Amino acid sequence: MLLGGIRYLVPVIKAAHDQGYYVITADYLPDNIAHKYSDEYVNVSIIDKEAVLKAAQDKHIDGIMSFGVDPGVVSAAYVQEKMGLPSFGPYESVCILQNKDRFRAFLTNHGFNVPKAKGYSNIKESLADRDKFDYPIIVKPTDSAGSKGVTRVNDKSQLKLAVEYAFSKSYSGHIIIEDYIEKSGCSSDTDSFSVNGELKFVSFNAQHFDLEAANPYTPAAYSWPSTFTKEQEQYLTIEIQRLISLLGMKTNIYNIETRIGTDGKPYIMEMTPRGGGNRLCEMLHYATGVDLITAMTRYIVEDSIPEVNYKPYNGHWAEVILHADKEGMFDRIEISKDLRAIIVEEDLWVTKGEYVNSFNGANDAIGTLVLRFEDEKTMAESISNIPSWLKIVVL
Repeated sequence: MLLGGIRYLVPVIKAAHDQGYYVITADYLPDNIAHKYSDEYVNVSIIDKEAVLKAAQDKHIDGIMSFGVDPGVVSAAYVQEKMGLPSFGPYESVCILQNKDRFRAFLTNHGFNVPKAKGYSNIKESLADRDKFDYPIIVKPTDSAGSKGVTRVNDKSQLKLAVEYAFSKSYSGHIIIEDYIEKSGCSSDTDSFSVNGELKFVSFNAQHFDLEAANPYTPAAYSWPSTFTKEQEQYLTIEIQRLISLLGMKTNIYNIETRIGTDGKPYIMEMTPRGGGNRLCEMLHYATGVDLITAMTRYIVEDSIPEVNYKPYNGHWAEVILHADKEGMFDRIEISKDLRAIIVEEDLWVTKGEYVNSFNGANDAIGTLVLRFEDEKTMAESISNIPSWLKIVVL
């Protein structure tokens, strides 16, 4: 059973079918694209863990996960525990990883580098602390993904709107306010994999943003390798393993966001026990040949998994998240012939004349470009100046 119905589940369904598995997708939106590829659809709210458990028991499933779909991760872990199915790790540990407030507290209590943070359950309490923060700060829901509800606040006059926005995007009615960690170089947002609690595959990339987008905190491109030094990557690898061990996690895929602060400290900003959106696992398959999706689909039904080990990137890779600068009717994309890269894949999800939104969150993406560059310098120049070679025409 796969919780959710988004586009990023389609390669997971394909991998499952390739193994001969019967796939049930579940959410409350029957028109979601993934349901067109699964063998069966169940209409259930994926944040209602008891309802998901009943559906799973009724269907006598052998495994469950929520890949690329943040709201379903806790429910999946709950069902794993209740039905004795292969699990990501302890249910309580999954809850910690999925709640930004609890996660920050856990990191603090165990001596990790962590920004100062505080959680809130209502607007009044959060605004009462407006004079206690060292601005700039980040305000975000404790339980959302895809950069939804996230705002950088530079002074206290901006706090009220940011808090109201964050609460509007929270499923549970909780937000977190934390110090903004100014980053050195690019932050990293990519996937890693543990086997029986041992970190077998760890990756770091460079996360890029469109500062002109409606939401400049929504990732607009990724490139591999990262801008971190080897020493910084080694430090973070040790800390990620320490976190996995402390939480008692098992065999699982993780979407991990890390950054190096201008204070020189490496930070684990988020580590969610699921595959990331934006096709990150597919990009890692391109770049390393390691198939994390197949490994996870096999583990989740208690089949033996192929060997998972880190392999170096076979070149310089980038993924561009296609998005519109404004809402309107999509007309076309234009890619300059001056782009010095191999276009490995051009995946467009909209057609001419279709209405598109401005880029407020990951769900407003209209496609992806997979690119391979000959050298790091060319890649860095191209990805840092995407408008010079890519145009999304919206009328």
